[in-house]
Amino acid sequence: MTADDATNSTSQSASTLQQLTQHFAQVGTLAAIYLRSARGVACQSVHTVEAIAGKGLVGDRSSLTVSRNPLGSNRQVTLIQAEHIAVISALLGKPVAAALLRRNLVVSGLNLLAAKSLFKQQPMRLHIGDVILEVTGPCEPCSKMETLLGFGAYNAMRGHGGVNAKVLQGGKLMVGAPIVCKREDLPSAQQIQLF
Repeated sequence: MTADDATNSTSQSASTLQQLTQHFAQVGTLAAIYLRSARGVACQSVHTVEAIAGKGLVGDRSSLTVSRNPLGSNRQVTLIQAEHIAVISALLGKPVAAALLRRNLVVSGLNLLAAKSLFKQQPMRLHIGDVILEVTGPCEPCSKMETLLGFGAYNAMRGHGGVNAKVLQGGKLMVGAPIVCKREDLPSAQQIQLF
């Protein structure tokens, strides 16, 4: 072990949990985009899409839903990790196409569950070009997965179904775009108002 290794090891072990939750090993990639025009209709794969703040993705049924929440629905966009699709396939014992999972964005190389902050005063944001998303919670599978994917699919997806997010800042999303997860410190006055 070199002196630099020892210093890095000491500084890492001295990190607080708040600091550790900000460390991501790499930048993610937007691997695929899917739109669901209506309930039960097959997903359409697109290369680019416009994200609208407070609404969702243009052409997706979620963007047309009127929310009772004045800040907008917590389910404006759904995301799933490409790595979890491989897990679902392994648990089912057969290949699973991403489109069948009915999630809007397929992300590779970034742990989406870690993009949900553990601390209210330090929210995490996903930055994809100009678009900023806030992960609002897990996107649990529905019973339709059993029909679409076969026996045991519901349980195969539990814990691997991805996350829901809100669009905080709109813009253009494009397949292949890098995804960075960043912490955003809120001013003290805003923390009191929000929480």
